[in-house]
Amino acid sequence: MSDKKCSYEVSDGVAVMTINNPPVNALSAPVLKDIEESVKQALNDDAVRVIVLTGAGDKAFIAGADITEFTDLQERAKATEFLSYGQELTSVIENANKPFIAAINGFCLGGGMEYALACHIRLADENAQLGLPEIKLGIIPGYGGTQRTPRLIGKGRALELILSGNFISGTQAAEYGLVNRAVPAGTVLEEAKKLAKTIASKSKLNVAAALKAVNEGVEMDLKQGLALEGQLFGELCESEDKVEGVNAFLEKRNPDFKDR
Repeated sequence: MSDKKCSYEVSDGVAVMTINNPPVNALSAPVLKDIEESVKQALNDDAVRVIVLTGAGDKAFIAGADITEFTDLQERAKATEFLSYGQELTSVIENANKPFIAAINGFCLGGGMEYALACHIRLADENAQLGLPEIKLGIIPGYGGTQRTPRLIGKGRALELILSGNFISGTQAAEYGLVNRAVPAGTVLEEAKKLAKTIASKSKLNVAAALKAVNEGVEMDLKQGLALEGQLFGELCESEDKVEGVNAFLEKRNPDFKDR
């Protein structure tokens, strides 16, 4: 039996990627390595159209880093280098040409929340607990929490979470805009898979273009963003899937996209 701490299974174009590091799916160096391998494999797997990221069991999505690895981080250069690997991996997820959906079950703290923030869409169990408690350890978030959180929910609410280290529920996270929505207890993976299957039914070309337009466009001014949108729209109009999509609509049938 494999001892990998992160693996995925594919069904109907949806890869359910599960982090399995009992008891709370903490992010140790070996876990991060397994996540990296699974992410890269899924992105290169033609059978995978959408990735759902979740934690094994019902206790935790990812309850933060393995704190024992912090004890030797006493030099500035070593600590900065320690962070670079996790930061690079969150950027790979955020900039992927396939959508990642975080199915947040249970504790989603510190590095776990930062990995959820890197996903394109986040669903949370209404009773999940989310937070950035690093300040209680005498440090700050280091896998993008200080950068992605204010970009997502605004400076004030981000600082409230970061400076207090307090946890909020999945329901509160939805009210903050930290997650797309909170769902009834015990249903988050089912709801994430349902959404993933909807997205997986679309053309890969269109999904990748939409991801590119949004991810790159938000870093541009409006004029540049509109130009990018127009460029991508024009490219898609030359595709077979555009012809199929329009014809299917006019003929009142479901489209049969071929990803070309």
